[in-house]
Amino acid sequence: MEAVRTITLELPWPPSVNRYWRSIPLRRGYRVVLSCEGRAYRRDVCARLAARRRALAGRLHVRVTLCAPTRRPLDLDNRLKGLLDAMQHAGVYRDDGQIDRIEVERGEVVQGGSALVEITEVAA
Repeated sequence: MEAVRTITLELPWPPSVNRYWRSIPLRRGYRVVLSCEGRAYRRDVCARLAARRRALAGRLHVRVTLCAPTRRPLDLDNRLKGLLDAMQHAGVYRDDGQIDRIEVERGEVVQGGSALVEITEVAA
């Protein structure tokens, strides 16, 4: 597959999926909603990407380097859902179902943490 377009983003440290969603009790069962932390993260990503004009429309390959704020142990995969959903909400791409390949790696520890994202739109 041939690359059509590649974009590189530096985004804030994403919350863990364990903190991104909250279950609220109803009369019968529960409803899952975006947590306060999840909403704040989504707003932050949208604000940083406000200048983006056109969503990527093709098939995507995503490479993520997660630079944690501390050396504390963490599961890299727990950080992906909030990150990918926030980028979709910000209009980077139409739907995270467009993603055919995701690579994630641990980066260096940086103050405050960050997510370095490279998204390549590929020809079908």
